[in-house]
Amino acid sequence: MSQHVRQIAKDASIVGGATLLSRILGFFRDMILAYVLGAGIAADAFYVAYRLPNMMRRLFAEGSMTMAFVPVFQKLREEVGDEKAFAMPRSAMVWLLIILGVLTTLAIVFARPLTKLITPGFADDPALFDLTVDLTRIVFPYIIEISAVALCMGVLNSFGHFLAPALATSELNTIIILGAGVAWLFGFDPAYTLAWSVVIGGIGQVYMQLPQLKKFGFSWRGPWSLRDKGVLRMGLLMLPTAFGAAVYQLNIVLGTLLASYLPTGSISYLYYADRLVQFPLGVFGVAVGTVALPGLAKLASAGKTGEFVDTLNASLRLTLFICLPAAAGLIALADPMVRVLFGRGAFGEPAIAATAGALVAYGVGLPAFACVRPLYSAYFALSDTRTPAIVAAVCLVVYVIAGLALMGPTGHVGLALATSISSWVNIAALGLVLRKKLGPGWLRLGRTTFIGTILSIGVGFGAHATADRPYLSLILIILWAMAYMGLASLLRVEEARMLTDFVRRKMKKR
Repeated sequence: MSQHVRQIAKDASIVGGATLLSRILGFFRDMILAYVLGAGIAADAFYVAYRLPNMMRRLFAEGSMTMAFVPVFQKLREEVGDEKAFAMPRSAMVWLLIILGVLTTLAIVFARPLTKLITPGFADDPALFDLTVDLTRIVFPYIIEISAVALCMGVLNSFGHFLAPALATSELNTIIILGAGVAWLFGFDPAYTLAWSVVIGGIGQVYMQLPQLKKFGFSWRGPWSLRDKGVLRMGLLMLPTAFGAAVYQLNIVLGTLLASYLPTGSISYLYYADRLVQFPLGVFGVAVGTVALPGLAKLASAGKTGEFVDTLNASLRLTLFICLPAAAGLIALADPMVRVLFGRGAFGEPAIAATAGALVAYGVGLPAFACVRPLYSAYFALSDTRTPAIVAAVCLVVYVIAGLALMGPTGHVGLALATSISSWVNIAALGLVLRKKLGPGWLRLGRTTFIGTILSIGVGFGAHATADRPYLSLILIILWAMAYMGLASLLRVEEARMLTDFVRRKMKKR
């Protein structure tokens, strides 16, 4: 296995560990929010308001800017050196503040028509609609803060540092948890208190990145230009990428719009189920794609196609090796997971059953959700941002057709299943197009994925056998994970041995 692949596995483990901490805090946060807000009017209003800046974040930051920034900045460092290349992120930050500043101002001024556009079904309930408008005005400036964090992440990732950006979400979760505690202790309105907590947490996320940037010699004070050539190149890459990200966000908007016509609580059910899916997806699925991008960009820039293909395949195998058993576990233990984590306070039995149904539907698509990021990294490293955008547009049509067909008979579960279906179509289309760029035999998942699939099926059946005892079934997840890794190692699966060796060396050092 090449040094590039080993470095990806190492960095992915670091990012995965940091993200694991964030996800644990996130679950604790969601447990508290479920207790405080339940799945009623306050919850639907808060999650819609919070979703809007997050949607814009993926459009301007993670969805386009960061992915376009890393390859350009990486190449610029090689051409002119770090000191001159630093003018690019400074210039990008100025553009970021200008564009998002105007956008945020417009969103605050026109919050009412914006809310009506996103959730037209809320207009039938004046109290719900007005609350959503108020929370949107408070939370929307978070887009500026989190986009600044994403730009910092691009700089740090280019230098091979992934820990600080991965820990940023932990800080936000901590602030939101504290906000919920303050609301409960002092009797403040929980929805408004949590909205302000998001904004305060965003400021903290930005300041977390500054010490690490300083270590690499970067400062926001220095030369910048609105006509910076690096930003111009990044902008050209961003145009189709932003379109693709816009299509993806339109998918979310349409999902929210459709769910707003379903019974009250449907949006919250989908949110809580998505949070559970995001746990394995964020801990390792997204981590592999994040750390693979700088390495793939270097190989593509150097014209090393063979190593590029090997690295991409290793990234996909590593992703599937982790996400296949995770998907099996989510499907098998959907009810006990929701019951133990959220089933208390205002979150009653009907909410548990509804959220568990959505979780099963999302679990079917988990491997596809995870593999999208490494494939996107490959396209961006090859400076092809057009293809993912076109494929995303096709998948949006697939989602709408599937969603409309399924939401009638199955409600919100149909919308979750439509997301999984469109994601699998996305993966298939991206893989087929890569054949033209890398050759017909580029995809080599090998015995790793075959063995991982068989073992995952065993994990799913074993976990399901204990599902009637919620707390015990969740405790046994550790045992199933150890059995999966142990059997894979005995069967000489290289990814299993590489991960266990890395963890063992870390434990010895400590």
